[in-house]
Amino acid sequence: MDAPLLLTRRLVQLLIGLFLYGVAIALMVRGGIGLSPWDVLAQGVSLKTGIPFGFVTNLIGLVVLAFWIPLRQRPGLGTILNVLLVGPSAQLGLDLLPQQTELWAQVLFFAAGLALLAVATGLYIGPRLGPGPRDGLMTGLHARTGRPIWMVRTGIEVTVLVIGWALGGNVGVGTLAFALLVGPLCSLTLPFFAIRLPQDAATAAAGVESELEGTAEQSAGLEGEQDAVRFDVRDGILLESDRAAHDRGARADSPFVRGPQPDRAPRPPVPDRAERPSRQIAAHWLDDRITRRPRHP
Repeated sequence: MDAPLLLTRRLVQLLIGLFLYGVAIALMVRGGIGLSPWDVLAQGVSLKTGIPFGFVTNLIGLVVLAFWIPLRQRPGLGTILNVLLVGPSAQLGLDLLPQQTELWAQVLFFAAGLALLAVATGLYIGPRLGPGPRDGLMTGLHARTGRPIWMVRTGIEVTVLVIGWALGGNVGVGTLAFALLVGPLCSLTLPFFAIRLPQDAATAAAGVESELEGTAEQSAGLEGEQDAVRFDVRDGILLESDRAAHDRGARADSPFVRGPQPDRAPRPPVPDRAERPSRQIAAHWLDDRITRRPRHP
């Protein structure tokens, strides 16, 4: 697939994902048995101010995006479109869907919304055009504080949930179900909808990719590296994530060191064979997909 067609596919998938994300939120709101923490906050603000839910979602996205400035994060195209499009699509869904009062219908609406939200998450993250503003806040705080992703994410979500609940947002069994199920569901949809760039296209358009994606890490905490700092030592080579490499250079108390890394316990010398010195590299799992830089010097 040539570069213009691939970019078109990525943009179309991003727009579909953001639209469906808003519809998924509307389904859960109309279910009335609980919302995600950020939607609890948006609903609480909407109830207190009288501002439509969709517009409040936009405003909260803009406020969160403003926090990217001191965190030195640069939004990508997907980040900007997330702020602009999720709110209107959620409001459209609320205008079209009736409020449910029967328990079976409430459960059905919530389950459909949660499933659709997982699909939408895979769709809008798959093109790798930048994370949502809330995801960027999480990864930015992780980068600046050095705290694990799970700790930063939990702190943000609990704070937002408490504020939204105090303002009158709907906290219920659906909130708990969302917290327990959204991660496993997204772990299924993220690989399915992920778009990988061809090696030649990625190398030739690395500068354009950097502008489209921004600087925030995408989908951190939803993939294999829950704390984004995982390393392994094999054959004298230190393998670390891109975030671990950043932390190693930025934090004095980092567990990583700049000197050679022992790969295993001392071994008896082998006659007529020079010992290979230990080396250290950074295996940037995200940057490698874009620039295809060699992992070995």
